[in-house]
Amino acid sequence: MPTEPLSQKEIEDRLRELPGWSLDGDRIARTYRLGTHFAATALVVHVAQIQEELNHHSDLTLGYDTVALSVHTHSAGGALTELDFELATRVDRIAPTHGAA
Repeated sequence: MPTEPLSQKEIEDRLRELPGWSLDGDRIARTYRLGTHFAATALVVHVAQIQEELNHHSDLTLGYDTVALSVHTHSAGGALTELDFELATRVDRIAPTHGAA
């Protein structure tokens, strides 16, 4: 997957396709709320599996019933790339299976 930095317009266009995700400085970020700590922990494990598959890792924070992700591409100088949006899209697909809102 390309790791070329995206333009500001490309970033804005991609964010429109990902409700709940927002620009946070030089990263995209989202927090999911879940019903229980166990559900939040299960989501973290599932996200970790996706990150390993993509060989692309976010900052991932587990709270009691929340999971927060923040990501950019280190190998692109901390810019946002298609890889960041692929990770976000894949996490969005599996989060509802864990009861995330």
